Amino acid sequence: MDVTIQDDRLRDIQREYYDFLDDSNDQDVYASRVREMIQQNECRLVVNVNDLRRKLPARCKRLLESSFEEMICFERGLTELVKNVDPAFAAGIGAFFVGFEGSFGGNHVTPRSLSARFLGKLVCVEGIVTKCSLIRPKMVKSVHYCPETRKTMERTYTDMTSLDAFPSSAVYPTKDDEGNVLETEFGLSTFKDHQTVTIQEMPEKAPAGQLPRSVEIVCDNDLVDKCKPGDRILAVGVYRCLPNKQAGYTSGNFRAILLCNHVKTLSKEVQPTFTPEDIAKIRKFARQKIDIFEELAHSLAPTIHGHEYVKQALLCMLLGGVEKVLENGTRLRGDINILLIGDPSVAKSQLLRYVLNTAPRAIPTTGRGSSGVGLTAAVTSDHETGERRLEAGAMVLADRGIVCIDEFDK
Repeated sequence: MDVTIQDDRLRDIQREYYDFLDDSNDQDVYASRVREMIQQNECRLVVNVNDLRRKLPARCKRLLESSFEEMICFERGLTELVKNVDPAFAAGIGAFFVGFEGSFGGNHVTPRSLSARFLGKLVCVEGIVTKCSLIRPKMVKSVHYCPETRKTMERTYTDMTSLDAFPSSAVYPTKDDEGNVLETEFGLSTFKDHQTVTIQEMPEKAPAGQLPRSVEIVCDNDLVDKCKPGDRILAVGVYRCLPNKQAGYTSGNFRAILLCNHVKTLSKEVQPTFTPEDIAKIRKFARQKIDIFEELAHSLAPTIHGHEYVKQALLCMLLGGVEKVLENGTRLRGDINILLIGDPSVAKSQLLRYVLNTAPRAIPTTGRGSSGVGLTAAVTSDHETGERRLEAGAMVLADRGIVCIDEFDK
C-alpha cells in the first residue's frame, strides 16, 4: 500500500474517533469526561466499548481484532481534542492515553484460556495478582548537548512494549557524527514509570489437580501502583509476543505479555448466587420443626460418622461471624481459626478436604511445602532483570476466604 494512501486512511480513522469523543452537541458524555480529565490533571480517558459499539460498530470490531493501529489513531484523536479544549494543558502533559471497559464478549478471558489466537487483539483478563515488580523510570526521550559545537540533539526510544510498529535502537549516544563527546541533559530528558505485574487465574476457577496459569502485564505511566499482591483485578490490554533472540537466532518460543491500558480492582467479597429453586428450598427448610444448626452440622461431611462438635465448629467457621470496627479504628474479626489434633486415621484430612470443596473461596497448602514466610509473602528475584519483587503467599491469595493447611506441625 502506498504511504500517502496509508496516512490518509489513518487520518480518516483518527477523524472518526475525534467525532466520537467530541459529542458536546449530542449527549455530552465523553466531551464532559475530557473536561473532567483536564480539571483533575490526568492523562488517561476511560472509554466504554459498548458506547463505541453502538455508535461506530465497524471501528469497534477493528479495535478488538487489530488493536495497535486503532489505538494509535484513538490516542491521536484524543490528543487533538485536548489541544482544541486546552492547548496549554496539552503542551504540558504531552501524551494522552485511552483505557477501555465494558463488555468484550469472546475477548473476556482468563490466563488459562489466553492462547495464540488472541495475539494482537484487545482482551480483558481477570485474575489475582501474585507478583509486583518495583516501579522504575523508563527513558522515552533523551536530550544531549555537545560542548564543542554547542548543539543539542534528541533521541526518542520505543520498544516492543510501545504501540509503535517499529522499535527504535536501544543504543545510547555518547558521541555525535564527528566524534565529539556528548553530555546528557537529564533535566530535559523525558521518563515514564514502568512496572510489571503477574496475575494468576482465580484459585476457585482453576481445574483440580492442575497448576494455575499466569500472565505478565506491563503497566506504564499512571497505571503503576494500581494493584498489590492479593488483589483481584480486571486488566484490559493488548496481547503481544516478544521476540527472543540469542546470538541472532530465535528458538521459535516467544514470551507473551499484556500491554495494559486499564485496571479495575474487583471486590474480595464472594457474592452468592441463588436460583429461585434454591430460595424455595431454603424457605421450606426453615419452616421445618427441627434444630437448624444441628441439622446443618450433620449434613457437613455426611460420610464421616461422629465428630459432632468438630462438625459444628467447622460449620461456624464456614458461616463466619460479624466483623466489628470500633470507633478508634480497631477491627475485631468475626471469623475463627480451627486446629484439628488427633490420632492417625480419624478423618482429619477428609474433613479438611470437605471444607476445601464446600467453601466458595479456599486455598489448599501443606505445612511441609510452605514455610512461615511462604504463607504470607515472599521476596523473590526476577530471573530476567535480577530485581527483587514481592510474591503473594497462600494467606494473601485466600483473603476473605479459608486457608486449609494440612500437616501443620511440619
